[in-house]
Amino acid sequence: MKKIYFNYLLLSACGLFLSILIASCHKDPKVKPGPPAAQPFAKIGLYEIDSSIYRRIFIPVSQVGTVDSINYLVFDTGSSGMSIDAKGLLPASMITSSGITVAGDSVNVNGITVTSQSGYIAFGNTQSELREYGNLAYAIVKIGDSRGSVTTSRIPFFLYYKIQDVTSGGVLPPHSNDVFGVGPGVSFANTRIGSPLSYFSTANANGTTNGFKLATLNAADFTLNAIYVSDLLTIGLVPSDLNASSGFILHPLSFFSLTQGGYSPDIPATVSYNGTNVAATILFDTGTPAISIIANQTNPTNSSSLPPNTAVTITTNNGFTYQYTTTSDYNLTDVAKPSFTGDPRTIFGIDFFLSNEFLMDYTGHNIGLKNN
Repeated sequence: MKKIYFNYLLLSACGLFLSILIASCHKDPKVKPGPPAAQPFAKIGLYEIDSSIYRRIFIPVSQVGTVDSINYLVFDTGSSGMSIDAKGLLPASMITSSGITVAGDSVNVNGITVTSQSGYIAFGNTQSELREYGNLAYAIVKIGDSRGSVTTSRIPFFLYYKIQDVTSGGVLPPHSNDVFGVGPGVSFANTRIGSPLSYFSTANANGTTNGFKLATLNAADFTLNAIYVSDLLTIGLVPSDLNASSGFILHPLSFFSLTQGGYSPDIPATVSYNGTNVAATILFDTGTPAISIIANQTNPTNSSSLPPNTAVTITTNNGFTYQYTTTSDYNLTDVAKPSFTGDPRTIFGIDFFLSNEFLMDYTGHNIGLKNN
């Protein structure tokens, strides 16, 4: 019995060894890892500053072409395209009171291609208008500063040499109205110019699309001395940002001809105040620093201010609702006839962003709004 058992052990061992050998020669099929999850292109901090009732948010631009120089641009959801003063970016000899000197169709200086295509951009309305005069230009742009930045590819922008108050005729100081317009359309100065945030490559982005999210602003961060607030701006949208579960209510944008600005940021809605309901086309505008304007052609006067403690309700056609109350310091609101301002839109300024998040989808052509 003992011998038989021993032989059985040998046989079993040999069988086990053979099984192990066969198993070791068998190769498991390789499981390919899935693509990495979509990630934003960058998160950038912005600067918040106020002076009395006026509040602004600025985005730092630390390089244009090969010129390393920090400039702080107004972050503006109400316009499209970057406009920046040529002074400090081009040699002084190229800049005159009547224009930028360009020999031929274009010239390349300091990594900036300046074309001979000139024009102007207007900001404001017929009661208060500023105009920037300049040229279409191209360059790489570094958005942000040492606390966080991202560099674009070579993008078009507006390089101005003069900014003028249309009413007074006065010329403003250099760089006094540099603007970082992130609207969904194109610039009225040149249809080649769009938002600097719309040009990031999505070829290998694993589902990240062109767009941005602006987090809710904090009233306490608006002071006379600018405060840097990290991660206010997320550049690039991931699929979950556009899902209903994100909390954003999306508003499809209307397209007009390129000469009329392309995709419009204006959203149809109803605005209610003091028992009055107004069918409105609304622009939510970080570039309006103080007073929101409700357009109402039936207003008794050309323009009047809503008194403190007035409740105003916004209801968009897609179901976003927001209510605020005017005070002497916040949510200042005028009601004005479009025939007086020259602008048929209702414009809600920067105080709207103290209570709401904002999303811009350049790929799908939507604006998202979210109560916070």
